[in-house]
Amino acid sequence: MEESPQLKIGFIGAGNMAYGIAKGILRSGDVIASNVTVSAPSENNFPRFRAMGVAVTHSNEAVLRGSRLVFLAVKPHLISPVLSLLSEHVTPQHVIVSVAAGVTIATLEKLLPGGSCVMRLMPNLPCMLQEGALLLASGAGVKQEVASQLKSLLSPCGLVEVGPESWIDAHTGLSGSGVAFVYVFAEALAEGAVKMGMPSALAQRFAAQTILGAGYLLRDGEKHPAQLKAEVCTPGGTTIYGLHALEKGGIRAAAMGAVQAATERARELGDSKTV
Repeated sequence: MEESPQLKIGFIGAGNMAYGIAKGILRSGDVIASNVTVSAPSENNFPRFRAMGVAVTHSNEAVLRGSRLVFLAVKPHLISPVLSLLSEHVTPQHVIVSVAAGVTIATLEKLLPGGSCVMRLMPNLPCMLQEGALLLASGAGVKQEVASQLKSLLSPCGLVEVGPESWIDAHTGLSGSGVAFVYVFAEALAEGAVKMGMPSALAQRFAAQTILGAGYLLRDGEKHPAQLKAEVCTPGGTTIYGLHALEKGGIRAAAMGAVQAATERARELGDSKTV
């Protein structure tokens, strides 16, 4: 691909993931907003892209023809009909990156001309705030330097890692669905404080800040979660009593089971989307 300032980038689809990725790419300052184009059938999401200086259109073909790097950011069930109309216009110079959950690289390669440069990217919702967790997987026709350049380009969106496609479903269960699991835990923490007499709105703010602060300590430090947990516990103190209650409630098994169930469902959805 060309160097970032000259690189022309297109998004087919104008939803939250397209917005979060475009916002991150532009935030770095390495890509010119006028070199980014977004397409969608509706005007609904265009204003926020226009506010970033990004061009918008209703033509997917125009995005493809005018871009070197193209993100497929449509719903999974739309991938096949969208690519059936665009496939003949895809060239060896294009880099096609799918953000559609459950659509495998093999499926994408069947829908595109032979030898196409195809990748999968799985972001999660915090990508909209540039605090995402993104996993990038490459098809057989992708050179290592292309994957490295794309990882660098996406880095303002959050934590970006490159790995085999076999990790994608587990990443969906952990980082994609895991966002909702954290919200359930935050809600439960706040309700526990409400039960003990704290006003609901204040409890929600404290729960959010507690999770945020704990996350930063875990992410930015070099300590295992078990070590950080031990540092909060004092013999006979409040935390160890609370942890005992969590263990009696089966929190560890429930969390592991939730990630497993979400991962297995992602695999089922992928199996059902073969061409």
